[in-house]
Amino acid sequence: MCGIVSYIGKKDPVPILIKGLRRLEYRGYDSAGLALLDGKSLNSVKKAGKVSELSDELSVSPIKGNCGIAHTRWATHGVPNDINAHPHLDKSGKIALVHNGIIENYDSIKKTLEKRGVVFSSDTDSEVLVQLISEIYHNDEGQLDFKDAVKAALQEVVGAYGIVAMCSDEPDSLFAARMGSPLVLGVGDNEFLFASDASPIIEYTRNVIYLDDGEFVEVKNSAYSISNIHTEEIVSKTITKIDLTIEEIEKGEFPHFMLKEIHDQKHSISDTLRGRLNLEDGTSMLGGINDYLPNILEASRIYITACGTSWHAGLIGKHLIEEYARVPVHVEYASEFRYRNAIIDANTILIAISQSGETADTLAAIKKSKELGALTLGICNVVGSSISRETDAGIFTHAGPEIGVASTKAFTAQVTVLIMLALKIGRKKGVSLHRGKELISSLKEIDTNVSKTLETIKLVRQVAKATCNADNYLYLGRGVNFPVALEGALKLKEISYIHAEGYPAAEMKHGPIALIDKDMPVVFLAPQDETFLKILSNIEEVKARGGIIITVTDEENDSLNSLSDYVLVTPKSHRYIFPITSSIILQLLAYELAQFRGCEIDQPRNLAKSVTVE
Repeated sequence: MCGIVSYIGKKDPVPILIKGLRRLEYRGYDSAGLALLDGKSLNSVKKAGKVSELSDELSVSPIKGNCGIAHTRWATHGVPNDINAHPHLDKSGKIALVHNGIIENYDSIKKTLEKRGVVFSSDTDSEVLVQLISEIYHNDEGQLDFKDAVKAALQEVVGAYGIVAMCSDEPDSLFAARMGSPLVLGVGDNEFLFASDASPIIEYTRNVIYLDDGEFVEVKNSAYSISNIHTEEIVSKTITKIDLTIEEIEKGEFPHFMLKEIHDQKHSISDTLRGRLNLEDGTSMLGGINDYLPNILEASRIYITACGTSWHAGLIGKHLIEEYARVPVHVEYASEFRYRNAIIDANTILIAISQSGETADTLAAIKKSKELGALTLGICNVVGSSISRETDAGIFTHAGPEIGVASTKAFTAQVTVLIMLALKIGRKKGVSLHRGKELISSLKEIDTNVSKTLETIKLVRQVAKATCNADNYLYLGRGVNFPVALEGALKLKEISYIHAEGYPAAEMKHGPIALIDKDMPVVFLAPQDETFLKILSNIEEVKARGGIIITVTDEENDSLNSLSDYVLVTPKSHRYIFPITSSIILQLLAYELAQFRGCEIDQPRNLAKSVTVE
C-alpha cells in the first residue's frame, strides 16, 4: 500500500527520488522520507505529511549521495509521524531500509532483539527487520557479507514484504527482495531503479523486470543479479518493455486525476473493446482465454472474487454470466473467500478481478483456488502484475493507468470485459445470433453514449451544490443496477466523506425508509426496462416522506419529472449498457460533491490505491 522508489547510477538521486515519490502519491500515504549513500556516509531525511514537506526540508538541509532509497508510508504499525516514517536505520547507522508489507512475527523478533540490547526508536514492524539484518550482519564475525545477512534475516520473518536496503560498507550497491508486495526493477543505461510500480521508472527507462515472490536482487558495479532468497539459485528473468507514456500518468488540463479519468472513459472503454467485437457472429473474441474455453463451458460453478469497486463489477458480472451462460455464479469478497471452506474442484472456475493486479487478498484467493484444482482467470488492468502472472489465463482491460484512488475508468472497463465474457460463453451455449448482435451493436456505440453522458456535468454540479451539506445519501437500484447503487455509494464515501449506502430498491421498506426526511438525498437508478414501474413506486414512497429525489434514467417522462427534484439522463441503449453510463453520472456526482466540500479528491484520507497487505 506504500510506495518505494530507489535509484543507483551517475545522476543526482534526490530529484529522481522526489519525483518518483510524487508519482507514487496516488497509492495513498501519510509520511515520506529518503536516505542517501555518499561514500561511507549514510544520511536520511523523513517527514510526516506530504512529499512537498519532505522536498521543502531537503531544500533547507540538502543531502548528497550516489544512490538512494525513498518511501511513502501508509501507517499499519505506529501512528503517522517523523519517527515512524521510512527509511529506517539500524542501531549502527550503517544500514537503511524501506519496506512495504507487514511483518507478522515482528513482536517476537523485537522482544528477542531487545533482550540482546537493541533499542528501537519507532513503533513500526519495519524497523524490526532492519535491526534484525543489522544483528545478523554485525554478529557473524565477518562470515557473512551484507547480501547474505539480508537473506538470512528474510528467512526468519513471516509476512509480506517488498524491500530495498543499502549499507555504507557497500556504497555502490542496492539490495531488494519481494514476498507478497510488488516490486519492479528498472534497467537503464548504467543506472537502475526499484519501484512499487512502473510509474516512477518510465521517465528513465522502459525496460523493467517484474519480480516474483521469493526473489532477491543485488545491484552492484553497474550490473544486477537475481536469485532465490531461500535456495541461492540464480534466476533468469525476462526484461519487459513497458508501453506507458508520461502523459498517461499526468493530469494534463484537468484539476484532478479523478476528473481526467472520468473523461478518459470516452476512449478507455472502446480501448478495452478494440479488436474484440465480432458483429457478424454476434460474439466477442477474447484470445486470452481461448485455450481454456472448453473448461469454461463445462464448468459446474463460477466464483468471482474481488475487493471494493472490483467486487461491485463482479456483482454485475454475476447477472450477465447467469443471464447468458446459464451457469451459477457466486461473488465473494476475496478477504472472506480465502478463509472459508468454499466448494472448489476441477469443475470450478475462479474469476479474479483487480485493477492493479496486486491486491493481496485476491492473490491469496487465487492461490487457494489453484491448490484445490480450479481454473483461474484474471481480469486486471496492469500487464505484468502479479495476478496476470499467477492466474492460468485472463483478459486485460486496457483502461490505461488509473492514478486517482477512487476507481472510475477501471470499473467501467471491468464491466465491459464481463459483458464480453458473458456473451462469449453465452453464444457457445446457445444464445441467439440476434441477441448477440443486439448487444455488440450497442457496445460499438459506447463512445458516443459516454460523451453524451459526460454532458450532464452542469446539472450534476447543480445537484451537488444543493446537497453538499447532506450528512447521508441513499442509492437505490434493482437487478443489475443494484451493484451500481453500491458503487455510487462507495464513490461518495471515498472522496466526499458523506455517509452513503447502496440498497436494492425493494429493500428500502425493510429499514432504510426510517432514515428518509427532507434532508436525505436519495438517488434512484431508473432505466426504462422491466424494473421501471417498480422503481417508480419506490420513488413515490420517498416523495411521500419528503426526501430529495435524484433520478438517473435513460428516458425522461412526465412521471419521473413530476416526482423527482432532479433528473439526470443517459442515452438510451441496451439494458446492460445502462450500468456503465449511469455509473459515470454517479462518478461525476461524487466528484462534484467532494469539490464543494473541499475534500482531497485524488488522495482521500486513510485510503490507498492498491491494497497489498491483509
